[in-house]
Amino acid sequence: MSDHSRRSHCVYLLALGCSALLLGCGSFNSASTSIASVITPYRMDVVQGNVVTREQVAALKIGMPRAQVRDVLGSALLTSVFHANRWDYVFTLKRQGVEPQSRKVTVFFKNDLLERIESDELPSEAEFVATLKSKMPTGAVPPLEATPEALSAFPVAPKPAPAPSPAVTAPSSYPPLEPVGK
Repeated sequence: MSDHSRRSHCVYLLALGCSALLLGCGSFNSASTSIASVITPYRMDVVQGNVVTREQVAALKIGMPRAQVRDVLGSALLTSVFHANRWDYVFTLKRQGVEPQSRKVTVFFKNDLLERIESDELPSEAEFVATLKSKMPTGAVPPLEATPEALSAFPVAPKPAPAPSPAVTAPSSYPPLEPVGK
């Protein structure tokens, strides 16, 4: 076999090996993608901002002073030096597997009295609490207390012997606290 044919044979084998590796990577990629779509990492619920409910907005009355509005709604999330007569209450809730929720309530003041309210559609308190409840685990809940039969399966720990008390006698007299005789 000539040197030229050996080189072409090596190049052919190298090309065949590389294509086999690339095909293997493609099938590995699709397998790993399908596994990753089944197993998802835990993502915490992210609650940000001020929760304002329908009942809170209903408690507001036009002409209320700022302090009373703050008592009902809490401190505003967004206040601006340039818009001193406007408070924005913004709320977002991001949960895994659920479309993110975002709500906004804006209150406007004139001469430190409530002039008007602009808001998105707000939930009632009961509706909001219902959205926060996480899914209960499926299946039977394990008992939270052990029965006497279950406890008897464990060995009884021996009671520790009482520690001997050291024989210390109190002195019959104590030295003076201050020097005597000055």
